[in-house]
Amino acid sequence: MPVDATGLRICGEGKWKVKKHGAGYRRAWRKVHLAIDVTTLDIWAVEMTDPRQGDAAQAEELLSQLNPAEPLASVSGDGACDTCGFYRPVRSRGAEVIVPPQRNGSHWKDRADFVQARNDILAAVRHLGWQLWKKWRAYHRCSMGRFRLLGERLATRQPERQVAEAHVRYAMLNTFNRLGAGDGRARLKPTRDRGNLV
Repeated sequence: MPVDATGLRICGEGKWKVKKHGAGYRRAWRKVHLAIDVTTLDIWAVEMTDPRQGDAAQAEELLSQLNPAEPLASVSGDGACDTCGFYRPVRSRGAEVIVPPQRNGSHWKDRADFVQARNDILAAVRHLGWQLWKKWRAYHRCSMGRFRLLGERLATRQPERQVAEAHVRYAMLNTFNRLGAGDGRARLKPTRDRGNLV
């Protein structure tokens, strides 16, 4: 289950206008932290914060939204999740952590279970190298771009309504997944040739 974040704009100009003419006035964003099922691409948990909050700090809140009776095989995150605050709640759920350690990462000294798991990952990365470790652990299995499918702007400015809007948006994406996602290929329309379908 990948844990990652994306940003949704509350107010301000779009990217094209800023690139073309520069930023004119204050732009505001909300950060949306997501927990995703890699097989179905369903969104299991959503947490909205201000843009300064990190992904690792939201791990415990995202895991609390999941059904505790449902088994959780693994949780992955980016290098910013290489913290005790991420490893501790994930390992307490009995899940494996798949997080690349920071480039200058060193072994943690504590004897706790989650610390040993992190030190094992660090040793594997040093032994195999970054690219081989990422392939071995299937680290790049989910793209966050599809979660902006319904737009990257929030319609409301009240925080409670923004949370509700995000939940509705991601419930719609989950419904799209259940109905069946398209494969992206264009389909030919049947044509008529003298009254008969060709």
